[in-house]
Amino acid sequence: MPVHFITYQQIDKSKWDRCIDTASNGLVYGYSFYLDAMAKHWDALVLDDYEAVMPLPWNKKYGIPYLYQPFFAASLGVFGNNISATLVNDFLKTIPAKFSYWDIYLNQANRFALAGFNLYERINFVLSLNEPYEKLYNNFRDNIKRNIKKAVQLNCVIKKDIGVDAVIALAMKQSKNFSPVTAGDYDHFKNMYYHLQAQKMAVTYGVYTSANELVASCAFIFSHNRAYYILVGNHPNGKTIGASHAIINAFIKEYAGQNLLLDFEGSDIPNLAFFYSSFGAIEEKFAGLKLNRLPFWMKWFKQ
Repeated sequence: MPVHFITYQQIDKSKWDRCIDTASNGLVYGYSFYLDAMAKHWDALVLDDYEAVMPLPWNKKYGIPYLYQPFFAASLGVFGNNISATLVNDFLKTIPAKFSYWDIYLNQANRFALAGFNLYERINFVLSLNEPYEKLYNNFRDNIKRNIKKAVQLNCVIKKDIGVDAVIALAMKQSKNFSPVTAGDYDHFKNMYYHLQAQKMAVTYGVYTSANELVASCAFIFSHNRAYYILVGNHPNGKTIGASHAIINAFIKEYAGQNLLLDFEGSDIPNLAFFYSSFGAIEEKFAGLKLNRLPFWMKWFKQ
């Protein structure tokens, strides 16, 4: 059978999640519960009996359906085994024409030169933790080591499993002036986090000053031998005392020696890219894809 389109109501979630579970390029973002939580709507493309799948998160603007990338889902695309350029091309060509505008990110195994689709490069950073902590620490740049020591000298306290509400509050406070993420999106993330936490697939960390002020926090989500560094918050008071450096170091120290990839979820921003690479993380490239089949007089749609 060829790749075929199905609506949300037609998706067999048991088979879907089994495909994500066993996919060589599986990511937590591809699970049905994650998409249910974070996508406004989603339909799907399926190969045969769920041998490979591609979620299609969509929304409408002025009555026009379009494909978009949900918040807290760094990349999606085609999931399965034996991913090839031909397979990815077949999936993309099967996307219904009613979706006349796309702005999506495809996972690292989907990065091919495709005829008819102009994929562009995006950058993620990942760090293999499959080494003793001492060896991982030795690969940190000197500025990272200095900031970790500064946090210790200032009596900062690192706590695990702090309330996710506190993590969300700090992330919202930090990003309120530049992020389009809404309070509703954070609520959806919180519900999804509780679902993962109940399965021991998520933890939170926080850094507190000696005055018990939360100055850095984040959530980590686990799946497919990855730990996703997600929902990060940094208080201005923590930026000069090495708080964010300390929180990442604490996670690396706890999980060192395990078959685990620390996934920093980006970034194309040079300062963040330098920060992540300073822990010894390396580039993991993935693909972005924009497609505009709107009539010329609908340029306002993208605004």
